[in-house]
Amino acid sequence: MGRRKAKRKPARKAKKASSRRKKAVDLIISKSRTKACAGINVSGDFYGALDTAVREMIASAEGRALNNGRKTLRPHDL
Repeated sequence: MGRRKAKRKPARKAKKASSRRKKAVDLIISKSRTKACAGINVSGDFYGALDTAVREMIASAEGRALNNGRKTLRPHDL
């Protein structure tokens, strides 16, 4: 009795990442943690606005640290 070789399944093509998935990767904030922190429902548009506000705060803090001759962000930079 001869052994049969197992047939190989054709390789699957890699799926392209959807634009929806890319947006989730670009956010600084965590949607699930933001939702857990809020006592009420959170709109889908809120996450983008929150992300924009956080990025502006970071940029402002970075400017303050650089003006003070530092390369490290500290809480008082906010």
